[in-house]
Amino acid sequence: MFQVFPQRDAVAVTDALLGWFSLHKRPLPWRQHYTPYEVWISEVMLQQTQMERGVTYFQRWMKRFPHVRAVAEATEEEILRYWEGLGYYPCHGIADASFRRGVLHDKRVPGLGEYTVAAILGIAYGQDIVTIDANVERVFSRLLNIDTPVRKKPASSFIRQEALRFLPKGQARNYNQALMELGALVCGKSPRCSNCPLARWCVAHSLGLEKERPVAEARGSIIPVTSVHAVLLCEKQVLLFQRPSSGLWGNMWEFPGTVVKDLSERETLLRYLEHLGISVDIIAPLGHVQHGYTNHKLTAHFFRVATEPPLDMKEISLRLGSAPHRFLPWTETGTVAMPAHHRKMADRYFLKKRRPRAEQLPL
Repeated sequence: MFQVFPQRDAVAVTDALLGWFSLHKRPLPWRQHYTPYEVWISEVMLQQTQMERGVTYFQRWMKRFPHVRAVAEATEEEILRYWEGLGYYPCHGIADASFRRGVLHDKRVPGLGEYTVAAILGIAYGQDIVTIDANVERVFSRLLNIDTPVRKKPASSFIRQEALRFLPKGQARNYNQALMELGALVCGKSPRCSNCPLARWCVAHSLGLEKERPVAEARGSIIPVTSVHAVLLCEKQVLLFQRPSSGLWGNMWEFPGTVVKDLSERETLLRYLEHLGISVDIIAPLGHVQHGYTNHKLTAHFFRVATEPPLDMKEISLRLGSAPHRFLPWTETGTVAMPAHHRKMADRYFLKKRRPRAEQLPL
């Protein structure tokens, strides 16, 4: 059984929480106007990165896309470039109507998940809806001494039920933000109970169990993945492939390559490019980049290659046929959106302010 607070204690907890928030809330840029669009962008960004970096991304994004119409009118490539590095990539072309509370209440708007819809309704529109993120889960796991993993039932259902019961009518904006702020600033992974406005009611704290909550969920094993990629320069332009629109890193540009399975990295790359219609010689290895995503650990190997026999850009494109590709001046690789591991490799060799420069690539 989980701890159930009497309603009078629930009210006292909420009063203490809101009082603390009024004094300690951070002056974040999306807290100036609370428009549905700004709440949407901030919440999706903060699902992907830490607060300080999220603020930087948010300000840069808002300068270029001050309203949702600007997003709808932009090219997908520009949107991806501004979002690059955040991991999850937003739906392009969401109409203004998507932010009407009646439409959002349906919770089936393309590109908006249940959590994001709840955040917009609760924080932007002030509807009596709770927004449950990892910070809120952590606060309630300690406050109510929940001794099972918080993202599994019955704990997940109980947290949502109690969070809704504690919610004072008409104060969803401050209540939801206060819970998230408390979880971020005070009730973090290493709890600062001496600074917590809820310490007197916290069951886990009274039992000395605050460091054991939330209960850790069993982690799945990390899956290693190895990929191999070709850096092919032709007339000072570099060959890039575009990823499929669906799936990981959709529509982003990368150095052509594939996943390594049974063969060596070099043999895999040679056969992959030959299958596409071009034969190459591997000139030299350019190093590798590691990148984690979901439950995978990717090691991407990059090689400098040259076509054999030597081909110009037109002939290479003819041989690649319908494969979505382009040649881009190597000085302009910063203008297109790339997956993180390809961006690191591009910056290593092609970014103007760094060395070595492209002319110094192994010949």
